[in-house]
Amino acid sequence: MHAPQRRPARPPGGRREFEDRPYIDVAPLLAARGYRVIVPYLRGHGSTRFLSERTVRNAQQSAVALDVLALMDALGVRRAVLAGFDWGSRTADVIAALWPERVRALVSVGGYLITDVEAQKEPLAPAAEHTWWYQFYFATERGRLAMEDRDRRRELCRLVWRQVSPTWAFDDAVFERTAAAFDNPDYAAIVIHNYRWRLGLADGERRYDELEHRLAARPRIAVPTVTLDPGRDPFTAPGDGASYRDLFTGPYLHRTLPEVGHNVPQEAPEAFARAVLDADRL
Repeated sequence: MHAPQRRPARPPGGRREFEDRPYIDVAPLLAARGYRVIVPYLRGHGSTRFLSERTVRNAQQSAVALDVLALMDALGVRRAVLAGFDWGSRTADVIAALWPERVRALVSVGGYLITDVEAQKEPLAPAAEHTWWYQFYFATERGRLAMEDRDRRRELCRLVWRQVSPTWAFDDAVFERTAAAFDNPDYAAIVIHNYRWRLGLADGERRYDELEHRLAARPRIAVPTVTLDPGRDPFTAPGDGASYRDLFTGPYLHRTLPEVGHNVPQEAPEAFARAVLDADRL
């Protein structure tokens, strides 16, 4: 996820606060426009660590959103433009829906991605179910064991990258730079819990029940928003954003990126950065 906060001028020495993973090209574009750019790892990725072995490796959406709010608090960021894709879109959507006072504007790839676990239990069309094959793989012990094995994990993730970004000619160096974030000792547990929880196959924690109840009601998002639909992403819903348009009630722009796959920040960094700038002006 990408969380820039606008400053009236650049920090001394052009200091930048961002990692070089999926946002390696987006972050400098925004920093050059005077933004403070913060690209955190989500829990279980990169250098993140749990303080106790007894802590539940929980990846339900409200827990991850609270992580980002805690980071903003620690950095003294009262409000930010939140922008992301995949888990980052979902996390940014959750914060915009439940804590709009913390969000200056939103960029959400794929539109409204807040999870309703009960709704997830309903079957999709066969072609859509096929696209989600790895979600069901992770529901099995075979999938868990594959994710815990470093070589199999890399092979699996590379395959998913190719399937969801069919026009992106990434090389080994690009993949390995990101795959290094998968070597976190909690990565497999976090990923497996996330997908099992979303399917209703793993419990969340009771302390998040009230937040999840509110999210299950599909709360509207009223902050200024730009949604991006990547045209070559198999997860992009048909209808050019029509399926979720009524869930965004504030100032709004929607764009479809025709030849772009799932990983919009790396495949189309200029378009992603432009969406951040435009959302901030809505």
